[in-house]
Amino acid sequence: MEMNLFWMIIGMGLVTFVPRLLPLVAMNTEHWPAWSKRMLSRVPFAILGALIFPGILYAGEQMIWGIAGAVFAAFLAWFRAPLIAVVAGAILFLTVLDQFLL
Repeated sequence: MEMNLFWMIIGMGLVTFVPRLLPLVAMNTEHWPAWSKRMLSRVPFAILGALIFPGILYAGEQMIWGIAGAVFAAFLAWFRAPLIAVVAGAILFLTVLDQFLL
């Protein structure tokens, strides 16, 4: 039983590792056009936004709190704050709002 579990973990590791490794090995990005490199460099931000936005709307009992946090985070991001500062700032902003307005 323990050996089966070992091989199952090894198999799951390979199944998750191989799809991540193949694009790095198969696709040489040095010869891509500049516009495609710029577009692909923005994909992680677009995916992050698509994953986070629905959670923002349903963050609390009232949608307005999530929207207020998103607006404050967008304000910080507009001034080129680092990602961790945007996240921490939005959390701190909503914490202060929660303590003083609720």
